[in-house]
Amino acid sequence: MWLKPEEVLLKNALKLWVTERSNDFFLLQRRRGHGEPTGRITGLLVGALDTVLDSNARVTPFRILLQVPGSQVNWVIASGAAIEEVNKHWDWLVHNLLHSLSVFENKEDAASFVKGKVKGLIAEEVRGRQAAQEEDPEKFREVLLKFELRFGLPSSEKLVTCYSCCCWKGRVPRQGFLYLSINHMAFYSFLLGKEVKFVIPWAEVTRLERVSTGLMTEAIRVNTRRRQREFSMFLNLDEAFGVICQLADIALRRLLDSEGLELDRVLQQPTRITKRMLEEQAIREYVLALFRLPRGERLHEVASCSVWTPHARCHTAGTLYTTDSYLCFSSRDEGSCTLLVPLSEVLSIEKAESTSALPNPVIVSVRTKKAFQLIELQDRDELVECLNSRLRALQWKHSMFHSRKDGKRSMSSPTPYYTFYYDTGYSDEEEVEEQVLRNTVNSEALMTAFHQDQTGTDSDKSMERVKERLWEGHFSEFGRGVHMFRTEKIQRLVAMGIPESLRGELWMTLSDASSELECHQGYYSSLVQKSMGQNNLATEEIERDLHRSLPDHPAFQNPTGIAALRRVLTAYAHRNPKIGYCQSMNILASVLLLYAKEEDAFWLLVAVCERMLPDYFNRRVIGAQVDQSVFEELIRERLPELAEHVPDVSSLSSVSLSWFLTLFLSVLPFHSAVCVVDCFFFHGIKAIFQLGLAVLEANTAQLLASTDDGQALMILTSFLDQVGGEEPFCTPSSPPAAEETSRSDTDGPRVGHTNITDLINDSYEKFGDLTVRQIERLRCRHRIQVLQAHEDTTKENTLRLVTPDVSISPENMADVYDLFKTEHFISLYWGDSSSAAAAEAASWHYRGFGHTYRRARPQFKSLYGLLVPWPGGSNQNTDTVANRTFTLLDQDGDNLVTFREFAGWLDTLYCEELNEKIRLLYRLHIPPALTESEDDPSVKSPLLSTNRPLCVDLSPGVESEVKDYQKQLKQMLQDLAKEKEKDLEKPLPLMNQREFIQFCKTLYSMFHSDPEENDLFQAIATVTSLVLQIGEAGHSGHSSGSDITGQEEVKGAQPTKVAIEDAGAGASRGDRGAMAEEWTVSYAQILASLLTEQALVNFFEKPVDLSSKIAAAREKQYHQRAGLLTLQHRTS
Repeated sequence: MWLKPEEVLLKNALKLWVTERSNDFFLLQRRRGHGEPTGRITGLLVGALDTVLDSNARVTPFRILLQVPGSQVNWVIASGAAIEEVNKHWDWLVHNLLHSLSVFENKEDAASFVKGKVKGLIAEEVRGRQAAQEEDPEKFREVLLKFELRFGLPSSEKLVTCYSCCCWKGRVPRQGFLYLSINHMAFYSFLLGKEVKFVIPWAEVTRLERVSTGLMTEAIRVNTRRRQREFSMFLNLDEAFGVICQLADIALRRLLDSEGLELDRVLQQPTRITKRMLEEQAIREYVLALFRLPRGERLHEVASCSVWTPHARCHTAGTLYTTDSYLCFSSRDEGSCTLLVPLSEVLSIEKAESTSALPNPVIVSVRTKKAFQLIELQDRDELVECLNSRLRALQWKHSMFHSRKDGKRSMSSPTPYYTFYYDTGYSDEEEVEEQVLRNTVNSEALMTAFHQDQTGTDSDKSMERVKERLWEGHFSEFGRGVHMFRTEKIQRLVAMGIPESLRGELWMTLSDASSELECHQGYYSSLVQKSMGQNNLATEEIERDLHRSLPDHPAFQNPTGIAALRRVLTAYAHRNPKIGYCQSMNILASVLLLYAKEEDAFWLLVAVCERMLPDYFNRRVIGAQVDQSVFEELIRERLPELAEHVPDVSSLSSVSLSWFLTLFLSVLPFHSAVCVVDCFFFHGIKAIFQLGLAVLEANTAQLLASTDDGQALMILTSFLDQVGGEEPFCTPSSPPAAEETSRSDTDGPRVGHTNITDLINDSYEKFGDLTVRQIERLRCRHRIQVLQAHEDTTKENTLRLVTPDVSISPENMADVYDLFKTEHFISLYWGDSSSAAAAEAASWHYRGFGHTYRRARPQFKSLYGLLVPWPGGSNQNTDTVANRTFTLLDQDGDNLVTFREFAGWLDTLYCEELNEKIRLLYRLHIPPALTESEDDPSVKSPLLSTNRPLCVDLSPGVESEVKDYQKQLKQMLQDLAKEKEKDLEKPLPLMNQREFIQFCKTLYSMFHSDPEENDLFQAIATVTSLVLQIGEAGHSGHSSGSDITGQEEVKGAQPTKVAIEDAGAGASRGDRGAMAEEWTVSYAQILASLLTEQALVNFFEKPVDLSSKIAAAREKQYHQRAGLLTLQHRTS
């Protein structure tokens, strides 16, 4: 393969290589010992050396060198494991390059020409590998080349796909091409000699939607913070919209602060994203949501097939999905028949004889002595082989786990693990009892020991017995356990309410928490051991909420129930510190403990928090906010009359937030809410969406008559409070939230009793067509809006804290913040992997809103070049000053500059008085900003004389003004001395000769390209001469200790004495030596000298329009940084 040219100083070092072919410019070499008779000692030694090297250091046996006649330096340009591969490269070089090289007079130019060609071949190979992953490699290669040429983005900006489309500007369409890459969407059009192109970063996309207008049937609308654009296409609109949503969602989850959000590991590596991968990822997300599988499951095969369904006496057609640990089947009509078979339950997967009636059958046998028959499987042999391979690996893993567990059990002490406990204030007997209660895992559900006293218990018991008989009949027909068939019949049974005797078992079955329990025997016990006794923020919050969880239920008026709840919540916080503990988890866990054993309740909580409600229970409850946004759209779509009456649907969704976070447990009477939890474990979040829509639909008439949000809240609260079971009186006490609202709104509108089963059936009947696929697509779109809303809130809070400290207008501060943030994104887009990872890690340490984004040195230098107000001189000097500025602002020494520090620096440059600007420049040229190790040629050979003033040709008019310098300087220094008495700031250190030379260089550089350049150079020469005289006078005065004599010396010395007295004894030089032993000047002396020149005063006091500077920076930032990064990649 072709290699990036790398220098080799000795082409045959240590005789390790043998030259096979050669000419004037190229050598083909073979590694000694490769392909030789085994008897040669040198071959054996080299072979042994290559063998002991690790795989990264191992050398390929063949290589091609580029050599320059007369030079000892060579370059490796190709290598290969086989002689045939290297011979192909050799033949290409001979036929395509060798004759061209003879025309070069300078052999170094010839070498540069070859290296450029080789790099071009490597780039072409990269394009080819990327294109090979697409359906039409040749077409994609052509599109990729056009994308790179048209937009000039770095090669690391990976193109995903391209569509032909129209971009609409009002009523005018522009036909062109829409390019979708990992970080941007880009449009290009060239019609009638007019070129139109633009790039939209995914990080700026705030909303994506499909719209219809009169001119076009349907279009994709892309909203950013600054404008919106619409794209229409005749073909592939659905596909394009799906890809756009996915890429925007992935980019925002990767780039913005998404703490707690789950992103697949493959998608965290953007360079591996292809269109095919996005399609697979969309299917995977759908399968995980439909079957509520663990987030780490990988999707392997998707195959159409039919499954024998005994209850229907026929084969049901659908799709088989296989993952790491599951076989999943879903009928063509989503929800009518599903089947989930954990591989841990499977005994064997075998092929049966194929017949015309049963083509390509496969038999899956499970532990319960049942078998499932699948037919009409394409590629059956390969599928069965892959499944059996994973099944064998899983069985081996389980056998090893159980063997280790048995070994540990035989060696362990039978002593129970309740030695970990909290300190309490009880007496000795009470303390021992409390310790045992806190740490002994309950083996039964709390409901078996704690029942609420109810009236009508006989009717309740008879109803329970009827439900139990119905479920037993269902088990006999559809199976029992995780792998039972899930059909519309079980949906009706769940809507009636699961009987209490089966509720815990069915929750474990429907959520598949039973498989997690089976695979992790003893895991919960070990977590209890590790977590109990720890004290952290999560445990403090748990202790605070323990007694607020169903306080009216007898189980949680007892230490036994409280201790069980503490163990479950603390163990989960220890298992998942990213979530830890979140409010509403206590209510959910307490209900789980009532109907399930303690260990089962823990695994049910794991299933809910990590699989069924992903991203709900984190610091910012992103998942719940996304579902609230989805719920708003469903209201507008399914209840248009209500949405029309309530323009701001978010008011309704804000009421419903607790519905989603607590699964209606905090708003419905207890037994009614538990029925909702039954439906949730069967249908997932879909059941909550449906029930929420049904509640709003049932109250539409009253909500339309309401006049404000408060009245609407009273209507919904009163309605939910009256939702009960079969009998109105069978409604035990509610959780505290529901009880408070029911008591507080006694004057609100009252509604009649509503049966929970009827309400659930009504939700299925009217909104049952809502599918998991639709919900996942809506979540993808609305996650974009929620993340951007959080980003806007972060920006507002940051600006609210920073803006009062600066004089820059709020509008300009907002634009500066955007530039600051964009620089962070650019580093993540195209920086090398190490710097990008460092930038990402550094940028998201939350230490207050002012520290939200923090820039490293390279990003700061880029911003410095864009926003510094004065024209710069040489790039080297600008880079040097930028480095010193970064060092000065990096006060805590972490090599990062916060937005607050950056805003303060910018405020000084644009809004502060002249003396503050000079103070900043002064500080940039003394430690710590200026370091002793700074390599600057001007320090080694100073341009300025230290024993005579600079000679400046002055006109006669100016010469007469110079005579008054000393008088003006003396007066100014006296004024400064008076002001300093009021100034509480610490005096600045004195500046030595080396630092003053750097200061002058910076001033000269600043004046380049200024309209008044000549006057400024003359003025700074005068000031420099004056300051040098002051420094020399002070130095000689200290060193001699005698009075200065002579008329000329007196004129220069008098202001010097004032300046030195003004500097004060407090201006220490630190470790740079004593003041008396070196040439020094003070900040006050330099400032006073600069003030004597009106040209300099005008330069520093001249107002600069920050708005125009920001606008220019916004235009240049992208392409400037892209060009620099592209250059870095090419030269590295």
